[in-house]
Amino acid sequence: MITVRPAGERGHVNLGWLDSYHTFSFGDYHDPSHMGFSHLRVINEDFVLPGKGFGTHAHRDMEIITVVLEGVVEHKDSMGTGSVITAGEVQRMSAGTGVTHSEFNPSKQKVLHFLQIWILPDRNGLEPEYEQNSFPESARRGGLRLVASPDGRDGSLTIHQDADVYISSLDSGQKIAHPLARGRRAWLQIATGQVALLGRVLKAGDGAAVQMEPSVEITAQEGSGFLLFDLA
Repeated sequence: MITVRPAGERGHVNLGWLDSYHTFSFGDYHDPSHMGFSHLRVINEDFVLPGKGFGTHAHRDMEIITVVLEGVVEHKDSMGTGSVITAGEVQRMSAGTGVTHSEFNPSKQKVLHFLQIWILPDRNGLEPEYEQNSFPESARRGGLRLVASPDGRDGSLTIHQDADVYISSLDSGQKIAHPLARGRRAWLQIATGQVALLGRVLKAGDGAAVQMEPSVEITAQEGSGFLLFDLA
């Protein structure tokens, strides 16, 4: 069963410096029918103007994954981390018992385009943690590159939840299939391009829940990039 979440039906806020689209309920956008999927709680697509960003704010008891699509994120947090995340890199922050951080677009010219993902942890009260890694285009071209998992396998970031997160870039006509174990489900989020998911056409910004299917079968109808979440 495929349930599509069209890009145009997402929550939306434009603050001038920030243009943000919410796949699930977030902030002032509340929709009881879109509160998350499995342990996946937030997928925000954010566009941040040059020289602007999110001031210091707090999180707790959440696994936060940042995927930079274009531009650069400058990150600082209460754990003492000061880092720069560029396109092709992925950041994981376990907020645990509590952490404050800021995110800023240091460019004077380029808009920052990134996805921020929240996944509920398998337990509360964890020690806050930070991690980031590079997953270049060559590592995900034509297939699925694991970028986050509960056991950190294959060089992926370690999240505290039974969820595997993959990134892929496909050329037009390329196909991939990801098997789903019994009882598991998936969420597909399109970042760029257009794909066919088991016969359903999805464009940039669209998401789709996949349930009670033996596999997730994706065909790129043009050059495309997407995230795939394999969830309990």
